Amino acid sequence: MTTRFLVIRILAVLSVLLGLNYVAWRWLASVNWEAWWIAVPLVIAETYSLVDTVLFAVTMWRARERPRPTAAPQGTVDVFITTYNEPIEMVMATALAAKRITYPHETWILDDGARAELEHAARDAGVGYLTRSADWADKPRHAKAGNLNNALMQTEGEFLLILDADQVPDPLILEHTLGYFADDSAVALVQTPQWFVNVDEADPLGSQAPLFYGPIQQGKDGWNAAFFCGSNAVLRRDALMQLGIIGYVRDLEGSVGSALKTAHRMLRRAAADRGLTPGVSEEIGRLAASVQQARADLALGAPIAELTAAVHAEVQSASRRLVEADLVNIRADVAELANLAVQRDAEMDAYVVDEEALESLSVRELSPLATIGAVDALMDAVRVDRPGEAQPLQPLATISVTEDMATAMQLHALGWKSVYHHEILARGLAPEDLRTMLKQRLRWAQGTMQVLLRDNPLAKKGLTAGQRLMYFGTMWSYLSGFAAVIYLAAPVIYLLLGVLPVTAWSVDFFARFLPYFIVNQILFIVVAKGIRTWRGQQYSLALFPVWIAACVTAFANVVLGRSLNFVVTRKDGRAAGGPPWREIWPQLTAMVLLAIAVVVGIGRVVVGTADGTGTLVNTVWVAYDLVVLSVLIQAARYQGYQPPGESPAIPASREQSSASEEKEPPWTSP
Repeated sequence: MTTRFLVIRILAVLSVLLGLNYVAWRWLASVNWEAWWIAVPLVIAETYSLVDTVLFAVTMWRARERPRPTAAPQGTVDVFITTYNEPIEMVMATALAAKRITYPHETWILDDGARAELEHAARDAGVGYLTRSADWADKPRHAKAGNLNNALMQTEGEFLLILDADQVPDPLILEHTLGYFADDSAVALVQTPQWFVNVDEADPLGSQAPLFYGPIQQGKDGWNAAFFCGSNAVLRRDALMQLGIIGYVRDLEGSVGSALKTAHRMLRRAAADRGLTPGVSEEIGRLAASVQQARADLALGAPIAELTAAVHAEVQSASRRLVEADLVNIRADVAELANLAVQRDAEMDAYVVDEEALESLSVRELSPLATIGAVDALMDAVRVDRPGEAQPLQPLATISVTEDMATAMQLHALGWKSVYHHEILARGLAPEDLRTMLKQRLRWAQGTMQVLLRDNPLAKKGLTAGQRLMYFGTMWSYLSGFAAVIYLAAPVIYLLLGVLPVTAWSVDFFARFLPYFIVNQILFIVVAKGIRTWRGQQYSLALFPVWIAACVTAFANVVLGRSLNFVVTRKDGRAAGGPPWREIWPQLTAMVLLAIAVVVGIGRVVVGTADGTGTLVNTVWVAYDLVVLSVLIQAARYQGYQPPGESPAIPASREQSSASEEKEPPWTSP
């Protein structure tokens, strides 16, 4: 262990211990219960931050800086370039760079927009071109995951290099990554950083994320939990196919189990009808027993195809027997109708039947064929060919609008390993305006929260304790929007109303809070090792409305069944419309309230109606919040990246693209 990692561990332990000391004191001795409506939310927010500190400390505890693989690269490779509506010039630039990769491979453009112009350009350049097959018509598309799954079934490479349309690969990307798979046959994924060439030193949109594509991924790698980030990654086909097969079997078993349970309930309800004849009741009971036996056989692992075929055969036999019996009843009904008392009504000049006799006939129980027909339909709906999907196997996860994290977590749960290779081997384009960046971050957060709600890592079988914490830590971070609202509101409430959320700004408070805060910041500095992390810290707070919206919409999607639109991040210049002030109105409102609160708070001290210490503490707090939120004003006014020496005017091709209406693909989340 190096001296640096020893220092990180010492700081991590101190940070957690000091945090526990502070938060325990806050709960036990300093909550102002007379103002519980702000005091309790504030201490809950601080507890949330402590959990965040613990998760970060655990992440860095086993941070791993890998050497290059020792084995020589081997195996066949397909390079997948995913695209929907990106400019053809951009896609072809990436494709031509992919062709120049030195290791032998096949290059494929996966065009989800099915553009004839791109197909012609690919053919002319000698690059493979794939789009969705006809099987996908009127079936769930599953966004980028569906695009990749479609390509998997049409190619044969042992390994897949996945690139976004803008990510231009280094010629040596496969030479530097394939060796990991040869070193360890259990490795399913090698992820490399995403790096953007159109980001200047200030990086006002916070696109570069050097802390994540560095210390954090290295920390997760130490726990075998470095995850797939959607691009610049190499994956083992066998691992993905195993994932697809197991997912298919599990889904089919679940569907068959649910169908059998529902069928058994329906048959039991039908058998409970006392109006059934003994023969019909016996037939329903026999079929219910067959369904119950099928449920037991399914639990014991019986082949699903044989099981469903047996239930189908039993249903058909029961139907035939009941139809034969029902024909006898129908003949009897016809005879009874013929014998009904009929008399002529002179006023209506018509014949009428005996009303009492007709009523007696109408309330008679009908045959149970409808119930058996419903059982047959239930079993037919779970055919092994999965008619509701374009293809039975869906190797990349389709439970989220972002397929990457969910796929990696499922691979880890099956026992596969991942590697984070910390070398820039592809260079791409980041969003160049705040509006596009906000859409991108919203989609990332929505996808992450969908995974949390559908496949919670804390409860997922197959993951180690460390892997559970690593995945949960990423998901947990997107709940910070709710804590941010409290952190912004608390100083405003104190400065405007004089409501104190703590019992007093005492020596006990500063003696506990300041060491915790300072050590935490030192830990970040040491971990970063010269990396500029301030922009990331700003956006973790400044984007609080985005994080809240992601949590709410993901919950509505997973729990309430509402759809989520999938928006491709534009990489071809700025979106039209000017600064998106309306899209950041919550942050702008917060800044105005914070500024007013400081003026009012200082005024209250001047007139002697406020405590000087409390006002000073909260004024510093407000100043920090304003500095953090100010990044959004800078981002809203950002005119896009201009390389040194280039004219500030937008190039004609980009200007034209920016002026066109941004199109969204017809994708929705599952």
